[in-house]
Order: sequence, then C-alpha cells, then structure tokens
Amino acid sequence: MSNIRITKQFSFETGHALYGYDGKCKNVHGHSYKLSVTVIGEPISDQGNVKYGMVIDFGDLKKIIKHEIVDVFDHATVFNKNTPHVELAKELEDRGHNVLLVNYQPTSEMMVIDFAEKIKKHLPNHIVLHSLKLQETETSFAEWYASDN
Repeated sequence: MSNIRITKQFSFETGHALYGYDGKCKNVHGHSYKLSVTVIGEPISDQGNVKYGMVIDFGDLKKIIKHEIVDVFDHATVFNKNTPHVELAKELEDRGHNVLLVNYQPTSEMMVIDFAEKIKKHLPNHIVLHSLKLQETETSFAEWYASDN
C-alpha cells in the first residue's frame, strides 16, 4: 500500500506582542492565522473497518487540532511569560480577556514548533505529522517539516 499525505486547514484569530522587538510588532496586535496540517500514512486496508480507505478521518484530525490549537489560541492574546508582558497579561486577565502565557517568543516560527509538539502527542501510532504551515498574513508564513527535525 502507498503512503498518502492528507491536509486539513484551520483558521483562528490571535493577538500577540513581541517583547524586545525593534519594530511595530512590539505592540499588541493580531493576525487571522491559517494553519495547514499535513499527516502521512497508509489508507486503512481492512474492508470491515468503518474508516476503510482513509489515512485518518478528517473529523478525527479536526478534533485534535481544535482541542490543542484552535480552541486554545482563537481570540486569545499570547505573551512570552518570561518578559515584563506578564504585567500586561495580568491586567488583561483581570478585565476578563483570554490571555495565554507561553515559554517562547510568540512568533509564527515558535508557535509552529509548539503546535507540532502538541499535535504529535495525539496522533495514532500509524499516522505521522508530515508538516505544518502557519500563515499570519497573506504573504508571510512559517513552515515545520518532520524531515527537517
């Protein structure tokens, strides 16, 4: 049987600020992110399996990504918890805002690494995370490939 890659796309809105950055992105701002998740595996060959012919049910992949990424990051503001932004984060939380504190600078590059680790933990053993593409604007994106790591 052949290995097949399948991709599911997601979108979410997230705010962030890059502490210590020397440009406009040091200010709190947001993006309409688009995340493409590609996995690789062999289609199920057991004709008695309800998922016969699928690498993974798109609905099952969607559940993983929604739980680990979309539901967490959508309409949240992300800050590196190891910066003075924690004071701003506390103020926003006290006012009822959804704030995420992460262990990294919340760039697309670092977010895609975080996402890869979260997703890999939930995939069935016979499915491999092949790549992620996190697009923060129409012309700017970060990509993660298993083959590079």
